[in-house]
Amino acid sequence: MKRLDADFYQTPTLLLAERLLGKVFVLREASGRLTKGRIVETEAYLGVGDEACHAWRGMTERNRVMFGPPGHLYIYFSYGCHYLANIVSEPEGVAGAVLLRAMEPLEGIEWMQERRKTKDERTLMSGPGKLTQALGLGPAHYGESLFGDLCWLEDAPGIPPELIGASPRIGISRSVSLPWRRFVAGSPHLSKTQSTAAPKKRKKRLESS
Repeated sequence: MKRLDADFYQTPTLLLAERLLGKVFVLREASGRLTKGRIVETEAYLGVGDEACHAWRGMTERNRVMFGPPGHLYIYFSYGCHYLANIVSEPEGVAGAVLLRAMEPLEGIEWMQERRKTKDERTLMSGPGKLTQALGLGPAHYGESLFGDLCWLEDAPGIPPELIGASPRIGISRSVSLPWRRFVAGSPHLSKTQSTAAPKKRKKRLESS
């Protein structure tokens, strides 16, 4: 499949969170083997007006990549137990990122099962910590470009609007009412900590946000 180029990431964060659904994340390991997952769930985070975002108080050494050019990975350690992966968005100098929250495993499944110590394909990548473990993403990938030979996104048909669900984000304690989670309604690979029912039909598309 065709790789997504830099133009794809020149998209406002809230819209990017939706457009990422259905795209395929690819990671090339040191051995040369590939692991792939189709994105089925995301969450948007913005440096302005969003207290759940790591960048809302400004730039730090931890979050500096969020202020860089879009199309790079922001990896961080969460709750002392797992790494989470985000795709940097917004123009350089403005903080924003989209959390990769769940994927459908596509390739390298046997290696994912070994890492996750489970055979159940539905739960291999059904959460942000699970998918990084399945793919082998970690601190070495902090700031990694999605335009090189290590990791990238492949294009794939978009998800029809009627199949895209929206809800508040999961597992946060601030800015909890913002409905910035997007997901493929009905996917068996979603995280299981919140209802995944499809929303009522929205009157306006995200381009008007």
